[in-house]
Amino acid sequence: MDNTKLLTLLISITLIFTLINLSATVNIYNKINTLNTKSTPGQNAEQAATQALNTPTNTPQPSKVEVSIEDDPVKGSKDAPVTIVEFSDFQCPFCEKFFTQTLPLIEKNYIETGKVKLVYRDFPLKFNQYAQKAAEAAECGEEQGKFWEFHNKLYENQDTMNDESFRQYAKDLGLDMTEFNKCLDSGQMADEVSIDSKDGRSYGVTGTPTFFINGIKVTGVRPYSAFQQIIDQELNSSIG
Repeated sequence: MDNTKLLTLLISITLIFTLINLSATVNIYNKINTLNTKSTPGQNAEQAATQALNTPTNTPQPSKVEVSIEDDPVKGSKDAPVTIVEFSDFQCPFCEKFFTQTLPLIEKNYIETGKVKLVYRDFPLKFNQYAQKAAEAAECGEEQGKFWEFHNKLYENQDTMNDESFRQYAKDLGLDMTEFNKCLDSGQMADEVSIDSKDGRSYGVTGTPTFFINGIKVTGVRPYSAFQQIIDQELNSSIG
């Protein structure tokens, strides 16, 4: 190949690479320009993306369910602006965790300060052997004004739950044993428990524990902060 042809080939190759680089540069410029156009004046693309991530979005408010409290036991002021309705099973380990880990903080910060009242409704699960009778026993305790004391006994001694223990708790709490035994043995409270369960199912309760905080449904074991957020939201809206 003579020098002229070699020179022509080299020039052609150089021109091809120059055109490729120019095209790539134009594409990059166009992409940067597009990003900057979407941002506000003075922003670069990174600033615009950061602003988008930190811009609050309007999240839909959870729907509320109109939940009856019937004549069930209430802990706290009846005039409290926030009502928590709890559907629970005395033999459910997750309900026991709520009782042990979360309820004490709710009691201290909201129930004892008159901001929240807690309503307990029965939802015994069929696969828990003593759940139904435990619910009836607590209702028999309610007949003598000792529901919450009986409620606490059941959760504090969940591992040793049986028919004999129900009578022992009644005795420990100073209940009239003749009346208590008559109430428990006759199944007097079975209908009361059944009404709670039926109502729970109509509200969409399928497991325990399930809560309705001013009608906002909360299911399962949740940390105190989850309750705190909804309670505070409801308190603020009641003030507004």
